[in-house]
Amino acid sequence: MAGTSTNLSRHLLCCMHSSSSSSSSSSAYYNSKQTKSSSTPSKFRIFNRRNLTCSARLKSAQHKKKTASTSLQTSPPDPSRFSLSGSFSLINIIARLSDGFKFDELGLEIWSIALPAALALAADPITSLIDTAFVGHLGSVELAAVGVSVSVFNLVSKLFNVPLLNITTSFVAEEQAVKSQGSDDGSSQIDHGVEQQGKKLLPSISTSLALAAGIGIAEALALSFGSGFLMNIMGIPADSPMRVPAENFLNLRAFGAPPIVIALAAQGAFRGFMDTKTPLYAIGAGNLLNAILDPILIFFFHFGIGGAAIATVISEYLIAFILVWKLSDNVLLMSPDIDGRRVVHYLKSGSLLIGRTIAVLLTMTLATSMAVREGPIPMAGYQICVEVWLTLSLLSDALALAGQALLAAGYSQGNYEQARQVVFRLLQIGLVTGISLATLLFLGFGPFSHLFSTDSEVLAIAWSGLLFVAGSQPMNALAFVLDGLYYGVSDFEYAAYSMVLVGLTSSAFIFVTAPIFGLAGVWAGLFLFMTLRVLFGIWRLGTKSGPWKMVWSEMEKLDE
Repeated sequence: MAGTSTNLSRHLLCCMHSSSSSSSSSSAYYNSKQTKSSSTPSKFRIFNRRNLTCSARLKSAQHKKKTASTSLQTSPPDPSRFSLSGSFSLINIIARLSDGFKFDELGLEIWSIALPAALALAADPITSLIDTAFVGHLGSVELAAVGVSVSVFNLVSKLFNVPLLNITTSFVAEEQAVKSQGSDDGSSQIDHGVEQQGKKLLPSISTSLALAAGIGIAEALALSFGSGFLMNIMGIPADSPMRVPAENFLNLRAFGAPPIVIALAAQGAFRGFMDTKTPLYAIGAGNLLNAILDPILIFFFHFGIGGAAIATVISEYLIAFILVWKLSDNVLLMSPDIDGRRVVHYLKSGSLLIGRTIAVLLTMTLATSMAVREGPIPMAGYQICVEVWLTLSLLSDALALAGQALLAAGYSQGNYEQARQVVFRLLQIGLVTGISLATLLFLGFGPFSHLFSTDSEVLAIAWSGLLFVAGSQPMNALAFVLDGLYYGVSDFEYAAYSMVLVGLTSSAFIFVTAPIFGLAGVWAGLFLFMTLRVLFGIWRLGTKSGPWKMVWSEMEKLDE
């Protein structure tokens, strides 16, 4: 492990050095982008803009590689460049963390993708937050019932949604990057971005949308007909005051499963094009409608928590409609020819990420189930903490998405210098973001928690989880960023197997400690869950195996 960490540190230091030298190519990048855009129809510019960055960096990287090989022949490498002495001193650590606030070319590119994506990712969690805020004023039993139903809904619906979203993003980014590189080289690319009827034909998008439609219908049926069984799994007996309202809420939310899956597939396509603004506009419209309908249906028409579910479902259909409509303007949604190999590729990669998603959801569901056993009041306080925790994690997840798209584009083009720069910069920004979120939570959790309930007992429970919610943010940020790096190089196998091991370990810890320490045991188990994800991720980067062997290959030659 020590050797692995040393090698990784050396690679990261070299990436830090090379990132500063890459800024000299920025003017060429902007000039090439301007020239390319002038000859490209406006509706396609948004798809090609980011990939021109990859092409410019690829040419720059090839030139630098030749220059580096020439200099190695004439003079020995500077030992100080790879020296680790003092590299982990307090001054250097602070200096590197401060780099997370710098807005260089790569940093701006990451944030320009991540900030709109953070809001786009917040579709379901923000909708749940709005529902929780209104339902919390109905009573603690209703709030707890919504918390259980939302957890069950996430368990079923996100089992396939998350893998489909991440795979679509990677595959679309790779296809678009290969097409862009082929256009720059003057070569034709078969099956990559073929244009028909003035629209792009990308097989990855057609496959993703077809799978999304089938998955959404299957999820709706499973949630509707299996609501009672799912409540039994959550440990809610038939005579519990939470049982009936929880089942009613879940049955209504089931109608929103198909649009959620389709919208996520469309988001994956837009993210693969590195366009995160279009999903933002669609989700903003949907959430605005939900916020308007919630008080009307819950209080004016006296539908209670059923009104919250109906408002959510209507907003989800609006979001899906807008995304598919905008995507159809520039892309052929359905391919005239179905390529079985692409479907198999999706299913193979998806099966690995489904196993990974199961590990995540079962760990989170076990934590919720142990909190339910504490009673309605503790469960209501736990629900507030979890909603805040997951919502703040979206910014870190958005950084991961930006890194995934940039890394997939550079890696598919063979631009490993850019890949290393993205890896180092993303980890840097992620850690700084996590520390910033922790500080904001410590300062503002009190006023924020009052939005969800006025019950003093519920708020007291929520306050008891502040240390976990705020203190875990740096670890959360690194964990999500590392996920994006896995997906950027299609390291799906390691991502799946490592998460299964992490989930089993954390679940066993929660199962043992929660009956003894109550919610404190649940919080400790979730913190362990995120910490192990970070440790496994850092270890993977340092092993230089699998797809990471190519990323670090040039650095190994310099080491020799």
